[in-house]
Amino acid sequence: MTIRNARTGGQILIDQLVAQGVERVTCVPGESYLAALDALHDSPIDVMICRAEGGAAMMAEAYGKLTGRPGICFVTRGPGATNASHGVHIAMQDSTPMILFVGQVDTGMREREAFQELDYKAVFGTMAKWAVEIDRPDRIPELVARAFRVAMQGRPGPVVIALPENMLTETAAVADAPRVEAAVSWPAPADLERMAVMLADAKSPLVVLGGSGWTAEAAKGIARFAERFDLPVATSFRRASLIDADHSHYAGDLGIGPSPSLKARITGADVILLIGGRLSEMPSSSYSLLDIPVPSQKLIHVHPGSEELGRVYQPALAIQAAPAAFAAAVETLKPAATPAWKGEAAKAHADYLSWTETARELPGTFQYGQVMTWLRDRLPKDAIVCNGAGNYAGWLHRHHRFHAFAAQLAPTSGSMGYGVPAGVLAKRQHPDRVVVAFAGDGCFLMNGQEFATAVQYDAALIVVVIDNAQYGTIRMHQERDYPGRVVGTQLKNPDFAMYAKAFGGHGERVERTEEFAPAFERALASGKPSILHCLIDPRAMSVGKDFVPQETTR
Repeated sequence: MTIRNARTGGQILIDQLVAQGVERVTCVPGESYLAALDALHDSPIDVMICRAEGGAAMMAEAYGKLTGRPGICFVTRGPGATNASHGVHIAMQDSTPMILFVGQVDTGMREREAFQELDYKAVFGTMAKWAVEIDRPDRIPELVARAFRVAMQGRPGPVVIALPENMLTETAAVADAPRVEAAVSWPAPADLERMAVMLADAKSPLVVLGGSGWTAEAAKGIARFAERFDLPVATSFRRASLIDADHSHYAGDLGIGPSPSLKARITGADVILLIGGRLSEMPSSSYSLLDIPVPSQKLIHVHPGSEELGRVYQPALAIQAAPAAFAAAVETLKPAATPAWKGEAAKAHADYLSWTETARELPGTFQYGQVMTWLRDRLPKDAIVCNGAGNYAGWLHRHHRFHAFAAQLAPTSGSMGYGVPAGVLAKRQHPDRVVVAFAGDGCFLMNGQEFATAVQYDAALIVVVIDNAQYGTIRMHQERDYPGRVVGTQLKNPDFAMYAKAFGGHGERVERTEEFAPAFERALASGKPSILHCLIDPRAMSVGKDFVPQETTR
């Protein structure tokens, strides 16, 4: 390693990001890290200026989902960091590699509760894989390289690095660290042999794909493995793009309200091969599909993090391996004989097609389900579809069919406000692909200001706002648990089409089903970031059923 001439801490830091292959960062600027901003001026890194730290952090998290390398976000101290915590929490629960750099007070002012001072190790210690403060510029290469490893190795996740203001202006002569490639855990040959025996003895096995750390080739490799063994394959909550929905062995996704036939396959399986995922609360239907701690099914759990193996479910076979390594290792594995379950994968796929094909009739003039089935046929197969959280996402998850790897950007953590910033980043990353972001009216306004970021960078995504004038998911639970006592869930919304135009984008209001298709085509042809403001009857509460909302007395 060559020791370079003295540089400021800010210059050393940005040089490390260049050495790690970082192509873009998201940020909201702050005086606490001006030296790092100055160093970005002369670097090849694309700087995306965002409008709020939550959106900036979610964009960085979306980058991690798309690329498998850590998304990088810079925010200022105190309120900047706490605003960005939304993205850190998503990255942790979604197992996404991400690094958040936070400006910090001068080291000489620490422990005085100086202006916007926080103890970042304490604040983010339970939310991130690692939180650290760099107090000397000569340690920047060491700790940044370590941060990339921590973010990517084992179960991926977020790292938070605090940068004292004076440290960034001090100088040091230090060598750059080389590019980090994550160490990958591979399955032991003995484990693969044992897995083959378990599959050979099975009567009704099922594969479930989830988690992160996948590659496009790994996803294809597991699809080939499923074909050779004639295994039905399900995907975990908001991980549907791990297999082409048209694949003859795809059985559907284990999201909120999965199909009855898929739930029956899970509970009736004798062997479940879970690859990459954790089968946490949402995909397990509130931990009801598998017994805890020992499932009645024989569970083969493949996961890159040893701490996740046996954390909730005690597996019959635990295999510590990254999804990509596991996929490569089983490439030549073949069944010993015709499987007892032959033909079940085709039945599972037929059940999936039947469950998702036709949308039910909704109250009102805007048939959201019909819009989704139209988009399913209209969108290119490599389109990237994003969403945040809310009942509106149920129609998307049920009726849309993902075909391309990493085409689904959605928070398994259930965080609202995610769809728009994720869509902006996706369009910036892939300007040649169609990007559609779905948001409820409540969801949109949590990070809708990032539409301005889309306009600034000509990121021509299309945002579909589903407006039912309420926090619909909470209203649904409220009507169920406290009927007739509605409080805190009603919304009075702006004209979102005019909102888009005010920022310099394209906007249209859609009140009837037949208005959507031509409005979508005009939005696509405009070449601008667009918002389609779709008004849906408030009785169309979920993809599964309607209700008649009670009038609030508050």
